[in-house]
Amino acid sequence: MKDCTYVMSVASSVVMGSVSVTDEQSINKQAVEGIQRILRAAEKTNVKRVIMTANFGAVGFSNKDKSSVTTEEHWTNPNEKGFSVYEKSKLIAERAAWDFVNATENHIEFATINPVAILGPSLNQHMSLSFQFVENIASGKMKRIPNIPMNIIDVRDVAQLHVLAMKTPEANGKRYIATADGQISMPEITQLIKKERPELASKVSTKTIPDFAIKLGARFNSEAQEGKLLLEMNRNVSNQQARNVLGWTPSYTQEEAILASVDCMRDYHILK
Repeated sequence: MKDCTYVMSVASSVVMGSVSVTDEQSINKQAVEGIQRILRAAEKTNVKRVIMTANFGAVGFSNKDKSSVTTEEHWTNPNEKGFSVYEKSKLIAERAAWDFVNATENHIEFATINPVAILGPSLNQHMSLSFQFVENIASGKMKRIPNIPMNIIDVRDVAQLHVLAMKTPEANGKRYIATADGQISMPEITQLIKKERPELASKVSTKTIPDFAIKLGARFNSEAQEGKLLLEMNRNVSNQQARNVLGWTPSYTQEEAILASVDCMRDYHILK
């Protein structure tokens, strides 16, 4: 980090599915030690500010009051039933990072970007978890669609937020939720793809999974527990902090981000 003014920590291990308690502890330890190593190294050099790519899972998964607005003041309960191992590791790592920078002996500036589901164009054929669910819908692999609402952000807007958080003096010491305006449900995503990309329409299922079936299944398996949590959580999410402090506005709607992902997967022959 010699001669660096700013550092961005943008990567973390991705975990899918259920893991053992021992593996979960190891994953959490890796996530915490990773960001702490970066912060310690930055503290020893002339780095002015570190920007951490956190995630929305650390913010809003415990707010189930749908008459409220989820902001950066919210924190997810790490013991929330249905909370995935990956999301939990990101939360624990972010907490550890704030504890580090708030210690009186440390003087490094710090901010986090907390994105919701990231879509938009990809630089290569690698598919994130967010891409995979769109691919599952657009390819017809997903035969029944849960009525789960979502918040989405275009990757290009996430990138812009990182730069603004790096350069804006007032950005220090804050979290920034990265989300486009509004929300969109998974059935609405299917209708969007069918309408705007009619050549894929015959593959896209419009059959839905009743909410009660997901809630019933949550009694028996972890995947359904996560689905139940996603059904219950509040999706009225604010991006006002990024607007007010960073002067940011999303350049792409949720619909544009979704369709950009579909088009990208077609260009890479992931969707045929």
